[in-house]
Amino acid sequence: MESLNRMAIELVDEALEYAEELNIGGYDLENEASVLDFGLEFDGGIEAGLLLTEIQTAGMATPSHRLGEIGDAPIPFVELSTDQPALSLLCSQKAGWEVMTEDFEGLGSGPARALVAEEEEFHRVGYTDAFDLTALAVETDQDPTEAAAEHVADLAEVETSGVFLLAYPTASLVGSVTNAARTAELATFRLSELGYDPLDVVSATGRAPVAPVAEDEQTAIARTNDAIAYGGTAHLTVREDADVFDSVPSTAAEGHGRPFGEIFDDLEWEFSEVPSDLFAPAKVTVDVIGGPTYVHGETDEELLVESFDL
Repeated sequence: MESLNRMAIELVDEALEYAEELNIGGYDLENEASVLDFGLEFDGGIEAGLLLTEIQTAGMATPSHRLGEIGDAPIPFVELSTDQPALSLLCSQKAGWEVMTEDFEGLGSGPARALVAEEEEFHRVGYTDAFDLTALAVETDQDPTEAAAEHVADLAEVETSGVFLLAYPTASLVGSVTNAARTAELATFRLSELGYDPLDVVSATGRAPVAPVAEDEQTAIARTNDAIAYGGTAHLTVREDADVFDSVPSTAAEGHGRPFGEIFDDLEWEFSEVPSDLFAPAKVTVDVIGGPTYVHGETDEELLVESFDL
């Protein structure tokens, strides 16, 4: 298999070449690591969000957008499809790297994770990457620091000059777009967590509304999670039948039916305390090749109208 990081770096080069058109910026830190600003000081946009999604999935997924409606309001929706869900979604796009130093904190996703390959997903899929350049998308409201870049370089075993940090806050247009693009990933991850072999997921497609950009990070985090758990729909094509498909959508979770803002408030924003089965699309179709097709879950447009303040 081709290196996920090599494919992603080609897209990073594209982002740098068209930075002005994408409303993003780029600069080097003193230790020669590179930062791409997708929404901290720059506005970013839908196209920037779609390109960042391509980088997060190492170019092995196709994101697109179109206009839909929530309530009576026209709202953009993002759709993502991939025929390599185990690699592009679980081994690359998944937000599984907590970047924490004394002067920085953020949540990392993208192919840099595959150079470390310590998360359970990599054992299930059997993939580890090796490359001398790497890209990590970091969801944060802080400017990446040299210490953060060195942390990534050390774990990924690359030089700091080979590290590209792509930073964006949740409360940005890029944040809303890239989070909506996680619908297929969360469906695939949830199925994997239920014991299903991710290599038996042949194809995955997900779609969710782009949450209106909030004025603060907490509201943005709540809205982008609501967008998937109550407005996200997914389709998975799989090889083998199983009795766990009804547990994939968020509607199967005990705490389903409440906005994430309320859930987070009750748990004092301790993310680790949120039941993991809530992080899933609202409605999922599982199509077994040569077998039955299952449809489970339902969307909740009324809750989204409230969450999005429409």
